[in-house]
Amino acid sequence: MKLYEYTVHELVEMLEKGEVTSEEITRSYFERIKEKDDQVKAYVSLLEDEAIAKAKKVDEDRKAGKPVSKFAGIPIGIKDNMCITGTKTTCSSKMLENFVAPYDATVIEKLNKEDMVYLGKLNMDEFAMGGSTERSAFFQTKNPWDLERVPGGSSGGSAAAVAAEMAPWTLGSDTGGSIRQPASLCGVVGLKPTYGLVSRYGLVAFASSLDQIGPITKDVTDAAMLLNLIAGHDEKDSTSIDLGEKDYTKALVNDVKGMRIGLPKEYLGEGINEEVREAILAVAKKYEEMGAIVEDCSFEVGQYATSVYYIIACAEASSNLGRFDGIRYGYRSENYDNLKDIYKNSRSEGFGVEVKRRIMLGTYVLSSGYYDAYYKKAQKVRTVIKNSYDELFGKYDLLLTPTSPTTAFKIGEKSNNPLEMYLADICTVPVNIGGLPGMSIPCGLDSKGMPIGFQLLAKAFDEEKIIQAAYSYEQNSNFRENKPTFKGGNS
Repeated sequence: MKLYEYTVHELVEMLEKGEVTSEEITRSYFERIKEKDDQVKAYVSLLEDEAIAKAKKVDEDRKAGKPVSKFAGIPIGIKDNMCITGTKTTCSSKMLENFVAPYDATVIEKLNKEDMVYLGKLNMDEFAMGGSTERSAFFQTKNPWDLERVPGGSSGGSAAAVAAEMAPWTLGSDTGGSIRQPASLCGVVGLKPTYGLVSRYGLVAFASSLDQIGPITKDVTDAAMLLNLIAGHDEKDSTSIDLGEKDYTKALVNDVKGMRIGLPKEYLGEGINEEVREAILAVAKKYEEMGAIVEDCSFEVGQYATSVYYIIACAEASSNLGRFDGIRYGYRSENYDNLKDIYKNSRSEGFGVEVKRRIMLGTYVLSSGYYDAYYKKAQKVRTVIKNSYDELFGKYDLLLTPTSPTTAFKIGEKSNNPLEMYLADICTVPVNIGGLPGMSIPCGLDSKGMPIGFQLLAKAFDEEKIIQAAYSYEQNSNFRENKPTFKGGNS
């Protein structure tokens, strides 16, 4: 096996035994990136010189017997909406094309303490607004399984890099499914933690009450390990929750006997691809064989979640993106005669079409004539959705659903129909509205050879149950034997 083919927990073990060096691992990934990224286009920028230098330093410290972290010298890719000091943070937007971050995001500070190695920044839908990575201002990331298809979004670069083995693991952000949906479409594991479990400080905001940083990995063990590294209270984030120290790897137990799993009928009905539905039912059967109790249930208010999500998310985006005005930082138009022109032209030229669409929708629902009819009502329905989840988790340990209603669609297939693209989020957005944790786990391939993922949901801060059930499924299946085919390119 090549070094880039191993999971992180395997690489850590090899480092501890002295079988390999961090420099060898890091160079292996850059060789893989040079081999495959011209086809996939997952990376916006690479940090090769810095990464090699850091890897060499870690190796020297290990050789000298200095105390080093378990994860020292392990490479990682970072979605390009998280700040790393002295590194461009573009959000895949012309608006921030030349913005160099003056500080580290809290998750980066945590990874710095582990002496991890940054491979580069990963492509995304502009300002995380999209579900296909077609809305990057720079280029389209492609799905490693089929280069004519999307990798999902907005963390498409993060998921594609792991699937193509151009990073052992990555960080993404999830506002309405932007970790889980691309993980599903690319055949990898994606975890959206409970809102408040991971600090958002240094994450460029899309919708502040919905955004959450989380891991995208090759397997469940790596997801639990990375969650350990990034979770925890942060005084710089007022929404951060202090739960004390937790070790999520303790949940890596192959046992679901007696676990109660609800299967909401609304997630298996109209709009769900037949092959996806069959795969989810097969997962449910597998859990029953493993000793879990799987029951049909109902989540009727889920039908309102997409409408609620796009009202709240667009409203918050309209507010958050008001800071990009051509004055303080970011893109400034050269075409202006007065202050009003600077504002208008900078935003017109700096933002892409999807960002403009959401800003306009958000401004509309926040306007004095429509605030009560749309935004206020959406917040009330949000409470109803949260209460419905609470009721379900009074009966069940977990909920099992599809992650995405379909497998990866072709590039350009939905880009001219925003409503159809928004409806692709029906399985994931309710989780963000409720602030709950969710994980996407691969469970097979469709007839076109594209990955299918299933989603496990739990009550707030119950990531351990998700990790245990996901790990149990993983240990009793063979999904990691499937590898991307790079159809349409050179494998």
